[in-house]
Amino acid sequence: MEQPQKPGQPTGEEKERLFARILSDASQSGYYLNPDKEYALFLMNGLLVNESRYGYQSCPCRLSTGIPERDLDLVCPCDYRDADLSEYGMCYCSLYVSKEIAEGKKQTASIPERRGGKAKSAPNPVQDPVQDPESASGSLMGRTSLPVWRCRACGYLCAREDPPEICPICKAQKERFERFM
Repeated sequence: MEQPQKPGQPTGEEKERLFARILSDASQSGYYLNPDKEYALFLMNGLLVNESRYGYQSCPCRLSTGIPERDLDLVCPCDYRDADLSEYGMCYCSLYVSKEIAEGKKQTASIPERRGGKAKSAPNPVQDPVQDPESASGSLMGRTSLPVWRCRACGYLCAREDPPEICPICKAQKERFERFM
């Protein structure tokens, strides 16, 4: 027998719709979702609750402040997804997983929190700029008159006056872009 829905909780239909959208976006971009659909729908519930609470879908496995500028790195897909996938085969909440996990060849496991420098991460070009731009092979510094924008979620780069409204790769919103050069 199905439990009655609590007020303010997402419906099963809303969770299924979000799951279908994220699954479509993920598969079009070469990503895989957790094959445990019940668990994935549990995460969809958390994303929808956070969207209702804060106005954005922050990672349901992390504490959000409710201040968008402080939580941009936690908006799903979070800024740590790709590094976690590369190092551990899944993101922190294990919504996104490696092909091996998606195919049942490996299992999910707990991974350390990457936020706040607790795990090693790739250098941030904005925070750790190349000291001598000419020494970096293939550097574009000084070769373009347009600013270059980087998607913090997937690393997509584009040279244009303003960042795109939505990342064409991972579908992250405009706010998730940072000026790269």
